[in-house]
Amino acid sequence: MTTAVILAGLLGLLFLGVPVAFALGGLGLALLVVKDLSTIMVPQGIYSSFDSFVLLSVPMFLLMSNVLLKGGVGRDLFAAVQSWVGHWPGGLGIATVISCAIFAAISGSSVACAATIAVVAIPEMVERGYSRPFVLGLLAAGGTLGILIPPSIPMIIYGVITDSSIVDLFLAGIGPGLLLAGMFIGFSMLYARFGKGYQPSPKATWEERLVQTVRALPTAGLAVVIIGGIYAGVFTPTESAAAGFAVALAIVLAKRSLSWAKFKEAVLESMATTVTIFLIVAGASVFGRAITLYQIPQEISTIISSGIGEPGLFVIAVGVVLLIMGCFLESMSMLLIMMPVLFPSLAGLGIDPVWFGIFFTIMIELALITPPVGLNLFVIQSIAKANLSEVVTGVWPFIVMMFVLVLAIYWVPDLALYIPFKM
Repeated sequence: MTTAVILAGLLGLLFLGVPVAFALGGLGLALLVVKDLSTIMVPQGIYSSFDSFVLLSVPMFLLMSNVLLKGGVGRDLFAAVQSWVGHWPGGLGIATVISCAIFAAISGSSVACAATIAVVAIPEMVERGYSRPFVLGLLAAGGTLGILIPPSIPMIIYGVITDSSIVDLFLAGIGPGLLLAGMFIGFSMLYARFGKGYQPSPKATWEERLVQTVRALPTAGLAVVIIGGIYAGVFTPTESAAAGFAVALAIVLAKRSLSWAKFKEAVLESMATTVTIFLIVAGASVFGRAITLYQIPQEISTIISSGIGEPGLFVIAVGVVLLIMGCFLESMSMLLIMMPVLFPSLAGLGIDPVWFGIFFTIMIELALITPPVGLNLFVIQSIAKANLSEVVTGVWPFIVMMFVLVLAIYWVPDLALYIPFKM
């Protein structure tokens, strides 16, 4: 009964429009006061949630991606990929997905990934006769690769919450991320084969390919520095974020594509997003301590273990809940609300926490492109100056593909676990 009242109270606050951070923190404080528990745990919880070396990587990855976004590196990246595959059937769609995948391996941010490539790809693809809903849906979905292909800010937060290895999570995201990108590429080729109005791009000369590739090499090399450095043990995820920012800044300064005004914009936007994320983390920490004292996670774990004995049923139940929550909450809020409750049940059901982290990431990817509050939908709508209905219409095939990916990693867990544990 207590569990139901607390969850109803949280949902009520969220539906009333109370910001997630204050809904979590305020309800956690209220629970402590009602049970006459020491409220000193509130500042302690807030302080401990920030006292994490790993969390330092979040503002650095955000700053790096914003610097690259403001510096316009997406143009060079897209032009280079297009010069190689643009003449293939659905070539611009393929170039868009590959560009999103490469930028995903740099930024760790879905929004930055979608915005960076969309600015360049939308006019090019529409001019070549691709239907607007397809173009907008492809870019909204392609942007989600930013949190599945490492580095990934949600994976960092997940690792902090669950005390899982962030390196293992990053490596586990590579296989599913590349598979999802491959599915998007296949769909783009099928669209070009059976769609109407599509006009193939002319084949680039070898000289054009060389010029465009040289321009994009520093950006692509940044992905190698970040992922290769982590995998080789040269630096930690936090250190990789700092190194990535330094290299990104050097790239845009060398290109002379980043003015002082744009750099200030990048810093201020990164600061605003960081504060938002950290406030939610702090509120979730207070709420998590409170519900632990109320024995809520233990109670839910008992209910699950007695009522859901099969890992498959548990995964289905979690997936349904996340789909419903994704219609109203953004991805980081879902992660911070759900994981303190769900994580204690994993060991009893024999579910690998790294695998579950990838499953959870794919499900919150879906939240980024499902109406009514899918963040990527609004990003693409804003850039394309389109109606939201156009973006929603175009994104449904990609939602189906993400569901197929969820089924694939459930039936073949090694799609996620082979690289971190068997290579």
